[in-house]
Amino acid sequence: MPTPLSPERYWRFNRWLIAAGLLLGFVVTFGVGWFARELDFVFFGWGFSFWVAAQGALLVYLLIVTGYAWIMNRLDARQLDAQGRPPT
Repeated sequence: MPTPLSPERYWRFNRWLIAAGLLLGFVVTFGVGWFARELDFVFFGWGFSFWVAAQGALLVYLLIVTGYAWIMNRLDARQLDAQGRPPT
Protein backbone atom coordinates (compact mmCIF):
# COMPACT_ATOMS: atom_id res chain seq x y z
CA MET A 1 0.00 0.00 0.00
CA PRO A 2 1.53 3.33 -1.02
CA THR A 3 2.18 5.89 1.66
CA PRO A 4 -0.15 8.90 1.74
CA LEU A 5 1.08 12.29 0.68
CA SER A 6 1.46 15.11 3.15
CA PRO A 7 -1.39 17.64 3.01
CA GLU A 8 0.93 20.21 1.42
CA ARG A 9 2.00 17.84 -1.36
CA TYR A 10 -1.60 16.68 -1.86
CA TRP A 11 -2.86 20.23 -2.45
CA ARG A 12 0.19 21.19 -4.52
CA PHE A 13 -0.52 18.24 -6.82
CA ASN A 14 -4.23 19.12 -6.90
CA ARG A 15 -3.47 22.74 -7.88
CA TRP A 16 -1.00 21.56 -10.54
CA LEU A 17 -3.61 19.20 -11.98
CA ILE A 18 -6.24 21.94 -12.08
CA ALA A 19 -3.78 24.34 -13.75
CA ALA A 20 -2.89 21.72 -16.38
CA GLY A 21 -6.59 21.13 -17.14
CA LEU A 22 -7.26 24.85 -17.42
CA LEU A 23 -4.26 25.32 -19.70
CA LEU A 24 -5.38 22.48 -21.95
CA GLY A 25 -8.90 23.92 -22.07
CA PHE A 26 -7.50 27.35 -22.93
CA VAL A 27 -5.36 25.94 -25.75
CA VAL A 28 -8.32 24.05 -27.21
CA THR A 29 -10.68 27.01 -26.90
CA PHE A 30 -8.51 29.88 -28.06
CA GLY A 31 -5.64 28.14 -29.84
CA VAL A 32 -7.82 26.62 -32.52
CA GLY A 33 -9.68 29.90 -33.03
CA TRP A 34 -6.44 31.85 -33.26
CA PHE A 35 -4.92 29.48 -35.82
CA ALA A 36 -8.16 28.69 -37.68
CA ARG A 37 -6.83 29.78 -41.07
CA GLU A 38 -3.68 27.67 -40.71
CA LEU A 39 -5.79 24.66 -39.62
CA ASP A 40 -7.97 24.84 -42.72
CA PHE A 41 -8.14 21.31 -44.11
CA VAL A 42 -11.02 18.89 -44.62
CA PHE A 43 -11.70 16.55 -41.69
CA PHE A 44 -14.71 14.18 -41.90
CA GLY A 45 -16.21 16.33 -44.64
CA TRP A 46 -15.95 19.63 -42.73
CA GLY A 47 -13.21 22.13 -42.14
CA PHE A 48 -10.98 21.07 -39.26
CA SER A 49 -11.35 24.35 -37.34
CA PHE A 50 -15.16 24.09 -37.58
CA TRP A 51 -15.06 20.46 -36.42
CA VAL A 52 -12.87 21.24 -33.40
CA ALA A 53 -15.02 24.22 -32.45
CA ALA A 54 -18.28 22.27 -32.80
CA GLN A 55 -17.35 18.78 -31.58
CA GLY A 56 -13.71 18.32 -30.69
CA ALA A 57 -13.56 20.94 -27.95
CA LEU A 58 -16.48 19.32 -26.14
CA LEU A 59 -14.74 15.96 -26.28
CA VAL A 60 -11.54 17.46 -24.90
CA TYR A 61 -13.45 19.14 -22.04
CA LEU A 62 -15.09 15.82 -21.23
CA LEU A 63 -11.69 14.10 -21.21
CA ILE A 64 -10.27 16.80 -18.92
CA VAL A 65 -13.07 16.37 -16.37
CA THR A 66 -13.00 12.57 -16.57
CA GLY A 67 -9.23 12.45 -16.22
CA TYR A 68 -9.27 14.83 -13.25
CA ALA A 69 -11.96 12.79 -11.48
CA TRP A 70 -10.14 9.49 -12.12
CA ILE A 71 -6.78 10.80 -10.91
CA MET A 72 -8.24 12.46 -7.81
CA ASN A 73 -10.27 9.35 -6.90
CA ARG A 74 -7.09 7.28 -7.00
CA LEU A 75 -5.21 9.88 -4.97
CA ASP A 76 -8.01 10.12 -2.40
CA ALA A 77 -8.07 6.33 -2.03
CA ARG A 78 -4.32 6.42 -1.47
CA GLN A 79 -4.78 9.03 1.27
CA LEU A 80 -7.13 6.87 3.38
CA ASP A 81 -5.75 4.79 6.22
CA ALA A 82 -6.59 1.13 6.89
CA GLN A 83 -9.90 2.03 8.54
CA GLY A 84 -11.00 4.24 5.64
CA ARG A 85 -10.38 7.52 7.45
CA PRO A 86 -8.33 10.43 6.13
CA PRO A 87 -5.00 10.98 7.87
CA THR A 88 -4.90 13.55 10.68
